[in-house]
Amino acid sequence: MPKIEAVWNAILQVYRVDKVWRQLRCESTAVARCKVERLMRRHRLRGVGRGMAMRTTVPDPNAACPLDRVNRQLRSEQSNQLWVSDFTYGST
Repeated sequence: MPKIEAVWNAILQVYRVDKVWRQLRCESTAVARCKVERLMRRHRLRGVGRGMAMRTTVPDPNAACPLDRVNRQLRSEQSNQLWVSDFTYGST
């Protein structure tokens, strides 16, 4: 546990279980990942996590699907005659 706390404090209490475990392995400390996880949980050591993924839309199963305006004919006779895209979700 002292080595885990030392690694966790040395990195400004940012690392989570995986990175603490990897750092211990780099320092030639043989310990199982599950043990690091268990000890960190027991001593309430948590790293910084990314923010929660925000769900911006709720799918409606009863809504009609958009029309297929090209009827799956994705070949064109000349360039820039047919443009197709599927922009379902873009993270901002």
